[in-house]
Amino acid sequence: MPRVASFPHARQPDATAILVVEATTRARVPLMTATAECGFPSPADDYLDRPLDFNELLIDNAPATFAVRVSGDSMTGIGIFPGDIAVINRAKRAANRSIVIALVDGEFTLKRYRRRRTRIWLQAENPAYKDLEILEGMAFEVWGVVTRSIRMDL
Repeated sequence: MPRVASFPHARQPDATAILVVEATTRARVPLMTATAECGFPSPADDYLDRPLDFNELLIDNAPATFAVRVSGDSMTGIGIFPGDIAVINRAKRAANRSIVIALVDGEFTLKRYRRRRTRIWLQAENPAYKDLEILEGMAFEVWGVVTRSIRMDL
């Protein structure tokens, strides 16, 4: 089970827990060569591809990777829902339109990073939420870029 790092001085509206990712074991599962068409499987599709390692699939840079459990519905427009797990790479630099986890005035938030010239704002992917412009005097730090999202509830 992953260790949970807590940040006692930060309220966490969109990030309920920071999860440290430790690839201590290799768990490989079979990967079928056939695609799933949401119908009945063909008996001819009995062939397996190479084993699929979720560490390789989800983690680009293990020392710089952590995960966060998402809360709130501000990113549902791009398929990130409450309870999902966002995989974050701290080594990736935030580019315009990337999804980031940021610390804004002591609160974590998961939003789309937007930048035009010297102006920076965080954009929700739900029309119920307004953009959050980062103004002079605000404490702001991008903690990392979201590289994957894992749906935890279907």
